[in-house]
Amino acid sequence: MSRIASTTPPTDALMPTRHPKAPADGSKIPSHFGHCFGCGDLHPTGLHFSAVAGSGLDLTGKFTVTENHQGAPGLAHGGLLSLAFDEALGKLMWLIRTPAVTGRLETDFLMPVPMGRTLYIDARITGQSGRKIYTQAQGRLDSPTGEVAVMAAALFISVPMEHFIKNLTQQYKDHLVDHPELMAFVDPDFDINP
Repeated sequence: MSRIASTTPPTDALMPTRHPKAPADGSKIPSHFGHCFGCGDLHPTGLHFSAVAGSGLDLTGKFTVTENHQGAPGLAHGGLLSLAFDEALGKLMWLIRTPAVTGRLETDFLMPVPMGRTLYIDARITGQSGRKIYTQAQGRLDSPTGEVAVMAAALFISVPMEHFIKNLTQQYKDHLVDHPELMAFVDPDFDINP
């Protein structure tokens, strides 16, 4: 069996710098695709996860569990809770303007998240070592100060923007024509922190 990548930054990890073109403190971080099940506003049964940029390498976000997100009757499906954290942690890449993919995601479920309740997520970057970007988050029930229901940590791997561009579908290209504000995300000249 091969070694599993850690979500804990190594001792020599550095903190990346917030990019000058990152979304402004307090502004909504855009969805990368309107039909994304996690963060897209256009998906009819998606999570509709929304996130707001913090002042540093952090963000806050939330989503409300609906009947479409159930696993056991009346409770959020664990996989969909993991998806919400993958979205939250992935949106942190907008703050350093680094295209990246999830390399590992760990999710700890501390208590059930019932249907009709809102999960408030705080996420932050905890370090970077080469192409590896380390992140952590916690989700609280019903308010930003509610009980912690879920915790997560993830390792993201920075990739060239070409990774995403070569896989664009015609539907996404059409979406970009209608939403030019998203062009920064798929622009091959998207500048990246050195």
